[in-house]
Amino acid sequence: MNAEREVWREALGVVLATSAYGVSFGALAVASGLDVWQACVLSLLMFTGGSQFAFVGVFAAGGISALPSAIASAALLGVRNVAYGMRMSPIVGTTRSRRVAAAHFTIDESTAVAIAQSDPRLRRVGFWVTGVGIFIGWNLTTLVGALVGDVLGEPRTWGLDAAAAAAFLALLWPRLVQRQAIAVGAAAAVVAASLTPLLMPGLPVLVAAVVAIVVGWFNWLGRDPRSVERTAGETS
Repeated sequence: MNAEREVWREALGVVLATSAYGVSFGALAVASGLDVWQACVLSLLMFTGGSQFAFVGVFAAGGISALPSAIASAALLGVRNVAYGMRMSPIVGTTRSRRVAAAHFTIDESTAVAIAQSDPRLRRVGFWVTGVGIFIGWNLTTLVGALVGDVLGEPRTWGLDAAAAAAFLALLWPRLVQRQAIAVGAAAAVVAASLTPLLMPGLPVLVAAVVAIVVGWFNWLGRDPRSVERTAGETS
């Protein structure tokens, strides 16, 4: 029971941090030329922060003529959710209805909280509490940000642009205890930062993800499975 309460606390902490970031999106969406209802519909239907910010960023730069590019950028960033869905499929439930329902809540934060747990039941709790909680909070704060965007001013002044990233880093940090995890994180960050000025939004994230796939596939800097087996045999 204590473990479940801890998962709830962790999930709700992420919900609060990420939901605060929704104010920034609502304000930026209206500043880019969208109406309040258009900003809210984006949060209701798209519901993935990176894709939403990519969309309004490109749209703000080019207007209606940039709409195809804005959609393409949002779609590229949304591709990562497909990988999350494959990872979360055996966790969220065995029935088709649960998996269909979970699809809309499969985002960075719900995936991170879920896989941070060791027990399957706690993983399900972490996923659903985080996913549903952020969905509710994000849509409410999107509306607030869209309505008071002019009063709020520049969202970066309030640090809202860093809230979600800080919450995600807090989840990632405890897992950086092995050389492989540290190397993957550092290499992916360097790749993404280096390519951001050169490629359209969405592509740097996908290229950086290849780093983790390659390192994991070849088990670079990881322990040799044969040595693990020998160690287990010696201790048994």
